[in-house]
Amino acid sequence: MSDDLAARSGLPTAYRYLLEELPRLRWHEPQVGETARFWLQMHGHFRHQTQAMTRVTSGWRSGTLSLPDLHRQLIPTLQGFLQHLDGHHNIETHRYFPMMRQLEPRIGAGIDLMDRDHDAIHAILEDLFHSGLAFHQAVMGHAATAPDAAARMAESLDRATPLLARHLDDEEDIVVPLITRHADRFQV
Repeated sequence: MSDDLAARSGLPTAYRYLLEELPRLRWHEPQVGETARFWLQMHGHFRHQTQAMTRVTSGWRSGTLSLPDLHRQLIPTLQGFLQHLDGHHNIETHRYFPMMRQLEPRIGAGIDLMDRDHDAIHAILEDLFHSGLAFHQAVMGHAATAPDAAARMAESLDRATPLLARHLDDEEDIVVPLITRHADRFQV
């Protein structure tokens, strides 16, 4: 299985030992503490926002949503999503990941993989930001190119969504068991 985010179908086997210790089916148990639950909640929020943006762009593509309504419903969600995800990744990369490498040296290469994912996702989010900005500017300027800009933005979202979903799942498969294993070191 490839480590590349775009080619992965799941977390590579070498990084799954923590998940084998605490599989997803047990993540509802009381031993999964507040910090791990908070992490899952944050990731759930990103999934929810992505689904909401996908629904809105699908509505526009199918003709049930006008271009101005697409703009009104999508741009604020997109802006919040991009800011929130960027901040979340910065906290992970600069605060949590170094601590995790120290507490669980064996998973260091898995944490490095998550950091590389962040870099790949950042490039995708840059594309999404620029296509969203172009759409916003075209709508606000009443440009004839606004439908084309909307289509490019929707395509950017289409490219970003599966990669983000893969990363969120894989990161949780490392982080939730690790935080649970070292619960005394992780407080919300």
